Amino acid sequence: MPLLGALIKQGLRLSSRVRLRNDTPVSYQRRELKKLLKTAAHTSFGKKFDFDGILHSKDIAAKFRESVPLYTYNTIFEEWWHRCLAEENDVCWPGHIKYFALSSGTSEAASKHIPVTRDMVKALRKASIRQIITLGKYDLPATTFEKGILWLGGSTDLKKHGGYYEGDVSGISARRTPIWFQKYYKPGKKISQEKDWNIKLEEITRQAHKWDIGIITGVPSWVQLLMEKVIVHYNLKTIHDIWPNLRVYAHGGVSFEPYRKGFDRFFAHKVHFIEMYPASEGFFAFQAEPEVRFMKLITDNGIYYEFVPFNDDNFDSNGDLKADAKAIGLDSAEDGKDYALILSTCAGAWRYMIGDVIRFTDVKQGNLIITGRTKHFLSLVGEHLSVDNMNKAIEYVSQELDVEIPEYTVTGIPFEGTFAHQWYLGVNHDIDTQKIKTLLDNKLKELNDDYAVERISALKDVFVKTVPTEKFYEFMTSKGRMGGQNKFPRVMKSAQAEEWKAFISK
Repeated sequence: MPLLGALIKQGLRLSSRVRLRNDTPVSYQRRELKKLLKTAAHTSFGKKFDFDGILHSKDIAAKFRESVPLYTYNTIFEEWWHRCLAEENDVCWPGHIKYFALSSGTSEAASKHIPVTRDMVKALRKASIRQIITLGKYDLPATTFEKGILWLGGSTDLKKHGGYYEGDVSGISARRTPIWFQKYYKPGKKISQEKDWNIKLEEITRQAHKWDIGIITGVPSWVQLLMEKVIVHYNLKTIHDIWPNLRVYAHGGVSFEPYRKGFDRFFAHKVHFIEMYPASEGFFAFQAEPEVRFMKLITDNGIYYEFVPFNDDNFDSNGDLKADAKAIGLDSAEDGKDYALILSTCAGAWRYMIGDVIRFTDVKQGNLIITGRTKHFLSLVGEHLSVDNMNKAIEYVSQELDVEIPEYTVTGIPFEGTFAHQWYLGVNHDIDTQKIKTLLDNKLKELNDDYAVERISALKDVFVKTVPTEKFYEFMTSKGRMGGQNKFPRVMKSAQAEEWKAFISK
């Protein structure tokens, strides 16, 4: 039905042009904070911190910062969220928490239980629809909007505990997809319930020839694995031999830069890469324009943001918040500076540090990039090396040597009385590691002045070891963290690094 596709596309194009002239991201945020405080005023949390009093103060945002402490997962769970798991009502958000998203991030061994309220499910859906609306800005055939959407996420078969369910947030969202969307949604109800990620990939591969996919969404590492399986299974040259109408890949959860070169070989014609920023705690931002490498912060959808400058004044050498750390609002944030992201949400997170570090490219427009994690950086001797630096360097090496490096990790090691960096790169053929080292080291010096200074003095050397890419996925499997939103840590420290070294030496 080409006419239907044309009408949908026109509707999306018109919707994407709608703007509220008098509102800015800052004014949206002021309104969101008021709504959140008002809604939660009579919860246990709201009563303890006198949300009613905050709402009647002259400067609500300042009073909020003054009254409510900053929380990490451990502190908010120990003080508040454990009561939600015990099925107590009205703890941090009105009512009973029916869903909990399980999340271990990239560094924690034990699963975190993140509350997911009805209001948050609505917010997640609203953010997803907004991102779909932006497709009206792309040069896409009208028929794209009539094709299947392959959503590669966690299992929708959630585990029940008393009066609540737990599982991957993508599985919670997929389980509650609207009826009208189910016609387009792949891999369908049965496969989506599968918990074993290897079985899920095999089932999708076997069914792939029956579908006409126009859009794929999922974490790059797992989507790459699926495409490789499909191409091998059907003896194809590219994925377009089986899905000729594939035009969009929406990715999130990890930087796409290390995967970009590898994905190019999957396609016979243009596919638009669109970045999004979902997490277990909410959907924060998405790429709103074609061919840009930044996302737009969603400022009017049930989340109030604060920002802690990511520097030595606020964080210790392990990436932990200092006791006197100070957060600022969007109105005080500046372009080009790194901030740890702090959330207050319609799921009962309050001044909660998610662990991500972002940088605004245009704070007035709410445009940002993700630069890393508070605990995923290297500063053994003051080199202050971020994941953003690492991703850019890996992308550079990949292009210079015409080699795919979809996975990598780096750790600090003692060396000659001080320190060195040990890199592990996922590469599936023989390559000159000395050449990689030189390119990588020089690019990092170019990107990071602190790194360049320390390479002359305290950071004595850089070592590179190549590892078959499948080893990274096997390690994740051994930890029970295959698929979904799980991703391999870009920086490994202490015990985790020792486990990884032992694993690849087997």
